[in-house]
Amino acid sequence: MVMRGMSLKSFFENPIFLSAVSSWFMAQLIKTAIVLLSRHKKTFHELVEISIWRTGGMPSSHAALISAMTTSIAFIEGIGSNLFMVSFWLALVVMRDALGVRRSSGLQAKVLNLLGRSIEQKLSVEYHPVKEVNGHTPLEVVVGALLGVFIAAAYASL
Repeated sequence: MVMRGMSLKSFFENPIFLSAVSSWFMAQLIKTAIVLLSRHKKTFHELVEISIWRTGGMPSSHAALISAMTTSIAFIEGIGSNLFMVSFWLALVVMRDALGVRRSSGLQAKVLNLLGRSIEQKLSVEYHPVKEVNGHTPLEVVVGALLGVFIAAAYASL
């Protein structure tokens, strides 16, 4: 289905789309390389999961994607545009969420699982662990955001 003035080709050639996807991909690639270089033995399945899906770690792919999108919009639409304003505030919410809510809930889940395993061993009670969501440290978010800004600036200069 082609909408007025739009095609699938123009969607995939859009510099905002390209910089956002490239930033996400590069962040995930760097994250996977860091895991490989840290000499923690990982299976092929775990490496694929890290490179495509797993959250947390250096750098933040959330911050990379959202900062690339916002920076691209700034270059294309201008910092005075309504679209930039929306993307700027959305970027702040996403990065704050990566630092605060997701990190906090992940740390709490980790403690709950430790407590649950301890109770399971001592009282012979079955415990079902909760999912540990990985948030980000401030440095991981800053590095991800800078990666996104640099990639978006590179697309803008092409």
